[in-house]
Amino acid sequence: MKIAILDDFQDVVKDLDCFSLLRNHDVHIFTHGARGVGQLAVRLASFDAVVLIRERTAFSRTLLQKLPNLKLISQTGKVSGHIDLKAAAELGITIMEGVGDPTAPAELTWALIMASMRKIPQYVAYLREGLWQTASITPGNNTLGSVLKGRTLGIWGYGKIGKLVSGYGRAFGMHVLVWGSEAGRDRARADGIDVADSKEQFFASSDVLTLHLRLNDATRGCVQESDFLHMKPTGLFVNTSRAELIQPGALLAAVLRGQPAALDVFEMEPLAPESPFLHLANVLATPHLGYVEQSSYEIYFRAAFQNIVDYAVC
Repeated sequence: MKIAILDDFQDVVKDLDCFSLLRNHDVHIFTHGARGVGQLAVRLASFDAVVLIRERTAFSRTLLQKLPNLKLISQTGKVSGHIDLKAAAELGITIMEGVGDPTAPAELTWALIMASMRKIPQYVAYLREGLWQTASITPGNNTLGSVLKGRTLGIWGYGKIGKLVSGYGRAFGMHVLVWGSEAGRDRARADGIDVADSKEQFFASSDVLTLHLRLNDATRGCVQESDFLHMKPTGLFVNTSRAELIQPGALLAAVLRGQPAALDVFEMEPLAPESPFLHLANVLATPHLGYVEQSSYEIYFRAAFQNIVDYAVC
């Protein structure tokens, strides 16, 4: 089969151990994204199969209709809303899901929390400029970091990732408070975790608040601008899940008011250099690294490549 692997921005897929699974196929790896349906259609016109790295490229009905040779989309991880499944079925294109692992995104979440609370990026940046124990050259902002022990960790979404983050919080002596679906709240109670009485209480009580939700019609835009107004001025908002969980404009308004945030996901990716999120001292931004990790890539791509191998011999 002629196979395209899209959006390998770091050019690392060819070096994975599992890449050998495709040794009998004609594989082309694209390390730069294409913008627009027209560009993608030209790029992919001759391919039988496409491997997607999570949701980096969307496959709309319009795009799928322009790819008459496409027989298979092999997804790393689970399929989200980036593929028009109905259109694919109508066009006879097979969609194969992969598997995931919660470890890397949970660990990144904790790294962002630790770095933000202790102001590590700020201290490191000024140390490189020769300034010792300096978090800001503005006197009012040159404040101390904070420990986590004794503070409240709010987790919205008590699934596999949320449960891991909860364990990290408890290991650091934090009080864990959960909000989310009824099923998620029930799981938290069964594990002995406190559940907030309301969303308002959840936002108001959290010293660190982190999102761990799937993006779907029920969760899209579920964090409203009014929710940020309930937060403590020092409360850290963390999002390693999906930017679309937040009402458009609500997060930017909050950080412009001074709300601290640690963000790994954005509405438009890659994030534009002029984005305010990259130029605010109260925001720690990372380039969607939640699943971008060696062991995770081996898990994701092994499943995606094996799906292709199995499809090819059917």
